[in-house]
Amino acid sequence: MTTESSDDIVDRVLSRAAEKTDRARVSVFSSGKAQALDDSSGSDHDRSFDGEQQDLADRISLRRVQGLSTELEDVTEVEYRQVRLENVVLIGVYPKGQVEDGENSMRELAALCETAGAQVLDGVMQMRPMPDPATYLGRGKTQELRDLVAALGADTVVADTELSPSQRRALEDEVKVKVIDRTAVILDIFSQHAKSREGKAQVELAQMQYMLPRLRGWGESMSRQAGGQVGSGGAGMGSRGPGETKIELDRRRINTRMAKLRKQIEAMKPARDTKRANRKRNSVPSVAITGYTNAGKSSLLNRITRAGVLVENALFATLDATVRQAQTEDGRNYTLVDTVGFVRNLPHQLVEAFRSTIEEVADADLIVHVVDASHPDPASQIRTVRDVIGEAEASEIPEQIVFNKCDLIDDNTRLLLRGLEPSAIFASARTGEGIDEVLRVIAERIPTPDVPLNLLVPYERGDVVSSLHAKAVVDSTDYEEGGTRMHVRVKHADLPQFEEFVSAS
Repeated sequence: MTTESSDDIVDRVLSRAAEKTDRARVSVFSSGKAQALDDSSGSDHDRSFDGEQQDLADRISLRRVQGLSTELEDVTEVEYRQVRLENVVLIGVYPKGQVEDGENSMRELAALCETAGAQVLDGVMQMRPMPDPATYLGRGKTQELRDLVAALGADTVVADTELSPSQRRALEDEVKVKVIDRTAVILDIFSQHAKSREGKAQVELAQMQYMLPRLRGWGESMSRQAGGQVGSGGAGMGSRGPGETKIELDRRRINTRMAKLRKQIEAMKPARDTKRANRKRNSVPSVAITGYTNAGKSSLLNRITRAGVLVENALFATLDATVRQAQTEDGRNYTLVDTVGFVRNLPHQLVEAFRSTIEEVADADLIVHVVDASHPDPASQIRTVRDVIGEAEASEIPEQIVFNKCDLIDDNTRLLLRGLEPSAIFASARTGEGIDEVLRVIAERIPTPDVPLNLLVPYERGDVVSSLHAKAVVDSTDYEEGGTRMHVRVKHADLPQFEEFVSAS
C-alpha cells in the first residue's frame, strides 16, 4: 500500500476538476461525497477487542514499496530490477442524471485499486446514454484519455464496468497501455487475500471463468500444428488439414483445469455439510453476519467474541467464512458466522464460485446485516447486499440491520438513517456503543425453546442433564432423592428425547 494518505489521493484526483469543467459531457469527481479508504473509519481500532492480529502483520509485511521502478537502465541488469506500484487512471460512463451515483462508484473503484496495491492518479467520467460499443468512451474522449495517460505516466487504465473482449482490445490499441475492468481488480484482490485451500480454489475458478473468453492470440499462438509426419510429402494420408492452433489448446487446458477445480470444491462440500449438520442436530441456532465490504463485519465479530479475525481498513480483507460460538445471557448457545463481503456489480463468476460460502447465509436462523453508517450512500449498499441474499435464496430469513461506525456520524445523519431503516440498531465496534443492544436483539430473535417441562432425571443420566443445558432453557435445578429436578423449556422437535423423564409432580 502507498504511504500517502487517501485524503491526499482524493485531493489529487479532484485537482483536475477545474481544468475539465469546460469540456462538454465530461465529469471528473466533482464532489467529495464518495467513499475511499478513509483512515478515520477504522485504522485506529482498539486492538484489545480484536484478539491477536498476526494475519494483519503478515499481510502488511508483504506490501509493495512505493517509488521503486521496474525500468532498466541496462538490459544486462535484468536480475536486479525492482518492483514498483502500478499507476492507474480510472474511467467510467454514466447516463445523465446519475452523476452522483457514478461518482460514488468511481470512488469505490479507487478504493478497490488501492486495496489491490495500485496508485490512483486520476479519474475521468463521461456522460452518455450507453458506452461506445467499440472503445467504451467514444473516439474523441478516447484520444483525450490517451493524452492524459501519456501526460501522467500511467501504465494501466481501469474501467468502472466490465468490458467486453473487443472493447478492451480496441481501447488498448488506442491508449497504448494495459486496460482492465472492475471485475479484474476484484479478482486480483481476492487472489491476494484468499488463504484457505477452498478459498484459493474458488478464486482460481473465478479467474479462469473470466479469462476464458478473453484469451488473445498472436504470432506463435495462432500457428497451427502439422499433421502426421509420414510419407514422401511430409504428411500422412488423411492427416492433411489446418491443424489446431495453440490458443485452442489453451482453451482446452483451461476447461480441463476448471472441471478439476469444480470437483475439488464439490469434494470439500461434505465437510461443510457435516459441520452444519452437527450444529443443526444439536439445535444450535446460527446467526450470519453479512453486509457490504469494509462495513465492519469482522470488527463486530471480534467485539462480541474476541475471535481474533483479521481486521483491516481495506475492501475484502477477509474472504473465508469464520464461525465462532457465543452465548445469550440466559445460557443458550448460538454460532456467529462472518461471511464474505459484497460490493456493487459483484462479478457473476465470484457469486458462483463463492456460493459454498454464501450457503452459510442461506442456512442461518437470523441475518445480522451490517451497514457502514458513515458511507455517503448506505441505501445502495443495503440494496446490493439484499440482491445477493436474494440470489442465495435467503430472502425469507429474518434480518436485523445494524448501522456500524456510528461514532463517525452526527445526529442529523442518525435521523436520516433512522428514516431509512426504523428498526435498525446503531452500534460501533470501535467504541462498544450499541453492542449490548445487538446481543439483546439476537437473543430475542433466534429460535427459542417454548415448551415448559418438569423433569426428574436420574443421577446416572448425566448425559441428559448436559443435553438439556445445551438445547433447552433451564429455569431451575433442584437435587432430590430420586434424581435432578429440572424445570426447563424445550423446542417441539426435542420433546420425544425427554418425554420419559417428565414428572407428574
